[in-house]
Amino acid sequence: MAAAVETLPAPASLQSVDQVEVEDRARLFASRSIKRAAKLWALELAVRCTDLTSLEGADTPGRTATLCAKALRPDPEDEAVPPVAAVCVYPAQVGEAATRLRGSPVRVAAVATGFPSGQMPRELKIAEAAEVARIADEIDMVMDRGAFLSGRYDAVQEEIAQVKAAIGDRHLKVILETGELGGYDQVRHASWLAMAAGADFIKTSTGKIQPAATLPVAVVMLEAIRDYAWSTGRAVGFKAAGGIRTARQAIGYLVAVNETLGDEWLTPERFRLGASSLLNDVLMQRAKERSGAYQSADDFSQA
Repeated sequence: MAAAVETLPAPASLQSVDQVEVEDRARLFASRSIKRAAKLWALELAVRCTDLTSLEGADTPGRTATLCAKALRPDPEDEAVPPVAAVCVYPAQVGEAATRLRGSPVRVAAVATGFPSGQMPRELKIAEAAEVARIADEIDMVMDRGAFLSGRYDAVQEEIAQVKAAIGDRHLKVILETGELGGYDQVRHASWLAMAAGADFIKTSTGKIQPAATLPVAVVMLEAIRDYAWSTGRAVGFKAAGGIRTARQAIGYLVAVNETLGDEWLTPERFRLGASSLLNDVLMQRAKERSGAYQSADDFSQA
């Protein structure tokens, strides 16, 4: 299957990451204090940018239906709360999700290409992605970390490009699984490989291993997106996923995106938070900012 792959600098010519600077910037973003009006805006943006996710072996059509209801009306008691960006499920649940979300602004996202390990033959990965893309709006594929870690960078790029070609106009999010890559330089290199191969988004992790998303890793990926946009003129989105459980963490990612990439990336078209438990904490913090009183987690439905 023919697929376009951009020319990429050799690994040695990619800019090395300054670990101290990256971690200092991440601490600054995490500790940034914002005023009440800005915080309310940020919390609502976090809702709008959420990929509400369930990726468990126990997922059923009923559980997916509940997830979709939560995605459409995150807080049934408050119609002002916007719907989330997408619902992200396994391929087996895509049909149910599409039925429940038909006609709504919430997109259907599905993991593919042998999630979470990616350890299956390439032709099966491509076939799975193409089949799921018949229904889903977005495909979250896993990068071949085995090929990357063994230095077969051309193979990594070719596979991503072939999956992108197979899914047509569907959005492709490439999961780097940064916790397995070995360091910031490798994260930057993997980010460039994925973007040059045609990724619409680069995503931190599957959420199935630790460490998952971390703010320093996000800074590295965001800076790669910035530099790639400067070099090519193409804007690539960013998705943080795995281990993001609190509104405070979510706001830290929003600050990092804003200060690294600018306002143009503060939209569901270019930024996502992959989460399951995060949404209710964001809703609790939003209610607290509006009323001055904390609500119980029991006041919000469980997806």
